[in-house]
Amino acid sequence: MSGKIEVQARKELKQMKPYTPGKPIWEVQKELGLERVVKLASNENPLGPSPKAVTAMQAALTDLHRYPDAQSVQLKQAIATHYELSAEQVIITNGGDELITLLSETFLDAEDEIIVPGPTFSEYEFGAQLMGAKVIVAPLTNDLQYDPEAIVAAVTERTKMVYLCSPNNPTGTILSKKELQYILDSLPKWVLVVLDAAYSHFVSADDYSDGIEFVRAGYPLVVLKTFSKIYGLAGIRVGFGAAPQAIIQNILQVKEPFNVNALAQAAAIAAIGDEEHVSRSRSLVAEERQRLYASFRELGLSYTESMSNFVLVEVGEQSEFIYEQLMAKGIIVRLAKAWGLNSHLRISIGTPEENELLIEALHHILKENT
Repeated sequence: MSGKIEVQARKELKQMKPYTPGKPIWEVQKELGLERVVKLASNENPLGPSPKAVTAMQAALTDLHRYPDAQSVQLKQAIATHYELSAEQVIITNGGDELITLLSETFLDAEDEIIVPGPTFSEYEFGAQLMGAKVIVAPLTNDLQYDPEAIVAAVTERTKMVYLCSPNNPTGTILSKKELQYILDSLPKWVLVVLDAAYSHFVSADDYSDGIEFVRAGYPLVVLKTFSKIYGLAGIRVGFGAAPQAIIQNILQVKEPFNVNALAQAAAIAAIGDEEHVSRSRSLVAEERQRLYASFRELGLSYTESMSNFVLVEVGEQSEFIYEQLMAKGIIVRLAKAWGLNSHLRISIGTPEENELLIEALHHILKENT
């Protein structure tokens, strides 16, 4: 049978833009014929996965003919114990992205509104558009900080959810605990707040909250966390949400069974207890973040001080050219045009050696083009 296909997709798909991830190392190697490529584009852990997680996955390999635990009971309990929650306040998902989709499917109807900071992680908008909901952007300030008053002022009777990303991707800026408290206390009771705290482990500021204390206090809040960043498990996709039990029960109604594979569950259980790997990863980011700042100042580049494992740096009108030149030298960074930041690059913090290669390459490119 042949001929024109007349099956029509949902109208919402016409306005949706698929997420564009950073280029993988193998693709750049193939395209440019390079042997060595340094990836500083996807905010991954340059130290690799938690060693304890690797050992746990190896031990679980012989049971791969069995379906994984559909409710991830052991992992759920490990997370609950770690954060002093009840297991009923935790949901395990296939990375943080799945939780965003599940939240959209659970709580959003067509014509509902969500509020997001701008610029921020694009998947919040994607999830809302999937359900036919409207996205309202509450812009960050000129220096890319949160404006809590603007977020509260954007609320209407149609507002169903407010997304807060702290540290925010791609800016690395945070909400203080006081600002988070203000937003939570100021919003109508029917509004669900989602705090994406994927990068919370890297925060060094004293006045920060990852939101878990507000979950314990019973606020209508979902805290999103992931094992992809500090634990180094991005390749196996496991994340979780923490929220009051009633909210978790609603989300569970739309969750598919067996959504998190057995290796991911085993790895995450081991990783959450690997304090040495967490400490080493946090220290590396803190030290190398300062080193990048110093190098950017030396190169005359402005940057936004970050509480995460990446730095947003302003390189000027030639941002795309510099991005391509770095790529040609085997260094993958993230062009920030997708966030409307046309003169910026987002650079993940790598190992000292990787960061040195980046600095040398930037110095060479800028020197040649000034």
